[in-house]
Amino acid sequence: MHIVGPAVVAVALMTAFTAPVLAHSLEEIDQNLRDKEQYFQPVDSEAPAFTLQDADGRVVRLTDLRGKVVILNFIYTHCRDVCPLHSERIAQIQSMINQTPMKAMVQFVTITTDPKRDNGQVLRDYGKAHGLDPVNWTFLTASPGEPDNTTRKIAEAYGLKFTAGDDGTQMHGIVTHVIDQDGRMRARFHGLQFEPLNLVMFVNALTNRVQEPHVHHDTSFWSKLKEMF
Repeated sequence: MHIVGPAVVAVALMTAFTAPVLAHSLEEIDQNLRDKEQYFQPVDSEAPAFTLQDADGRVVRLTDLRGKVVILNFIYTHCRDVCPLHSERIAQIQSMINQTPMKAMVQFVTITTDPKRDNGQVLRDYGKAHGLDPVNWTFLTASPGEPDNTTRKIAEAYGLKFTAGDDGTQMHGIVTHVIDQDGRMRARFHGLQFEPLNLVMFVNALTNRVQEPHVHHDTSFWSKLKEMF
């Protein structure tokens, strides 16, 4: 299997990002990804709203993030199996994106589904332990006094069910959600087996506003990237 090094990825992303005009429509990019990424699901719907608070107690609404592409996932910090792996995958994607100008255009959001135990300090420690950069990442939880299942209901609105057990564990799936600058859900990447570069390139397309009409050129966006590898 061919492995692309971080430096090569950074150069490729920088070149793709600075292309003057993106050649494809979002529909064409969706089809391209469907053909090569089995864990990719295109979506076009309004992202469910939320009003939560970050580790420092500041109120954060989804509408506050308009103008940025949002990469959203749900975990809880006491999860000992897939949640740490999901967090590390998000950190890997963040590292790739933050080597490019997309750093200022993308916001990573993690929502805990265990607000009762995941207080501000726990959230801060968890992010640091898993290599997440607070420069464009935030960990959200429910506000004090809200029901314990508040964030689990938000996860369910996003199509992901967390079922709490008596021992404090939760049964759940793994999904990485991508929301565009206008608050529309554009993709779900399921599980942990997807290729991170595919998600990064999809986000790159959104930062270039590929969901809006663009002029077509002879050499396509995806063809240029393919040539680089």
